[in-house]
Amino acid sequence: MINRLLRLLRYTLKVLSYSTAGALLVLVIVFVVYLNGRTDLDVWHLAKLDEEFTRYSGVETFTDYLALEERLFRQLDELVYEEAGPGQHPAVNQAINRYSRNSLSDPQRWSPNWNRSFTLDAESPKAAILLLHGMSDSPYSLRHLGERLHAAGANVLGLRMPGHGTAPSGLLDITWQDMAAAVRIAMRHLAQQNEGLPIHVIGYSTGAALAVNYALAALDDKSLPPIERIVVLSPAIGVASVAVLAVWQARLGHLLGLEKLAWNGILPEYDPFKYGSFAVNAGDVVYQLTSEIQNRLGVLGEQGKLGDIPPILAFSSVVDATVSTPDLVSNLFQQLPATGNELVLFNINRVAQIEPIMKWDPATVVQALHDDPDPAFTLSVATNESPQSRQVIVRTLRHGQATPIELDTGLSWPAGIYSLAHVALPFPPQDPVYGGRPEEASPGIYLGDLALRGERGVLQIPAADMLRLRWNPFYPYVESRVFEFLGLDQASEH
Repeated sequence: MINRLLRLLRYTLKVLSYSTAGALLVLVIVFVVYLNGRTDLDVWHLAKLDEEFTRYSGVETFTDYLALEERLFRQLDELVYEEAGPGQHPAVNQAINRYSRNSLSDPQRWSPNWNRSFTLDAESPKAAILLLHGMSDSPYSLRHLGERLHAAGANVLGLRMPGHGTAPSGLLDITWQDMAAAVRIAMRHLAQQNEGLPIHVIGYSTGAALAVNYALAALDDKSLPPIERIVVLSPAIGVASVAVLAVWQARLGHLLGLEKLAWNGILPEYDPFKYGSFAVNAGDVVYQLTSEIQNRLGVLGEQGKLGDIPPILAFSSVVDATVSTPDLVSNLFQQLPATGNELVLFNINRVAQIEPIMKWDPATVVQALHDDPDPAFTLSVATNESPQSRQVIVRTLRHGQATPIELDTGLSWPAGIYSLAHVALPFPPQDPVYGGRPEEASPGIYLGDLALRGERGVLQIPAADMLRLRWNPFYPYVESRVFEFLGLDQASEH
């Protein structure tokens, strides 16, 4: 009897295992069919731009980096712009297709083309500053801040990261090591050209992670020029580990010869300075970079070297769909000793009264930070003066102090905006491409306010992209704090 029951149990388990495996196989097949059924890839998704910089390029100087970049953009012209000429796409796409010559989104409408690396040299420089943009982004994102700092007496270098500023296909093969190698070249160039001057680094999103990674590497490698101070905006210090699983999507696509599976998103390319499409590899690169930072923090912490890291000033929205604000705190600020670091959080607009329809209330994050009995960093929270006021104040609790200090920013939440967004922090309201109140007309497309209303499923531009805030109503506060932190006189720009 017992033997018969054991045989029945083994049979049942075998049937269940086959059934589970079969169900999983069906789900995988459905998933693959769904992903491969998306819109067709185009030349800008497939072009092999082999003039791109990698850590194996043999490039050691910034001059050579720029020479390689020049060859890269000639290759982009031949392999993408020539192939994306008239007749290759529906007429509705031509007017705003980034890769259609003379379209509203053609980066050549802007002078200079802000997709390339740039330098701004001051007559009597007081400091040197390296600008590092984010993933799928371009040097344009920090262009305005760079110009303001240059006017205040800084030599500025805006670095185009490998894989960026050209075509989305550049995201398929990049590594964080390639980007880190480019940062080292730029830092050595600044050190050689600005001997005796402090070098500061400003990073946005993934560029922020690269800045922190370089600073940590420089604690171990004394041949690397040191950073004096670091400013980070929407820093990508913590990202979801789902990126690891997404890599298998791309690997499966490679195995099956299905190129679409290498992409998380295949979208129209209407933005002159940011890719619409996003490769699976790009998300994995950010995850690997943040993991490297965690490893370095652990090792350097055990060696007692973290006290030498340069001071960090960070700006982040308390709600951020791209990176994790709580991870920024736990994975960076709480790992560092009291070396003059500050985190500035922008709270949601409480007057908008969106709490009943929010997926979660960010007040829990802010409260948890305030409840920390002895934080090793200064915490500043930009928030409504009262639940009934759109005026914004900043409450700052400095390390070692028990009572916060309040600052009236003189700024207020614009009507109809309930929070900042990951992509908004570096852009002033007057930005001609992404701003909400541009002071000058854009030479091409304007993307600051795309909240078009009508029937769903009609437009090629996703509604989520149109509704996402692209500019920062509190940019003047950010800029003034950056100048103060870097010891530059904002008034000297005029």
